[in-house]
Amino acid sequence: MKIHKDVTINGKKHKKGDHVSGLFIYPFFMFHMAMFGGSGFFMAYGSAGPPSGFLFMHGGIAIVVYVMFYRVFFGVDQVKWMFINAGLGILGIVSQIGWILSLTGRQLSDYPWYVHIIPFIYFILYTFLLRQAFLDLFRARDNGRRQRRVENVYVGLSLLIYLLTLAA
Repeated sequence: MKIHKDVTINGKKHKKGDHVSGLFIYPFFMFHMAMFGGSGFFMAYGSAGPPSGFLFMHGGIAIVVYVMFYRVFFGVDQVKWMFINAGLGILGIVSQIGWILSLTGRQLSDYPWYVHIIPFIYFILYTFLLRQAFLDLFRARDNGRRQRRVENVYVGLSLLIYLLTLAA
């Protein structure tokens, strides 16, 4: 993975353009984000959740920090595409979170629209991270042909999962 801004990782300074292993970056952020995203999800959709202000502070601050780190590790163009793809990904968001809620006998319409903002943004951040991991796992980031194939498979699998869970 090529660093897009100067950063210190485990006490070691890395300059913009340096290459670092994703073996630390991906597991760290996936675990960390699963904890914050999971707690945000349970707070948003729990039966006795916190006040909305706390939910936005807890999730909002973490989301801003994640986006800042994403810019460092993936670059502005990739982060821009994260938000573009998010605009196109409403089907995925609604189907997946709707499906998860259906497992507990609830649905998206059981909550006011603003309660969904933090879990939806975490979904966007997490799927962005998965796409980045797929590109690196299959060494497709710097190989245009391979990147298109990996992205096509990723989009196809995502759509299949979304459609199956939307129908569930």
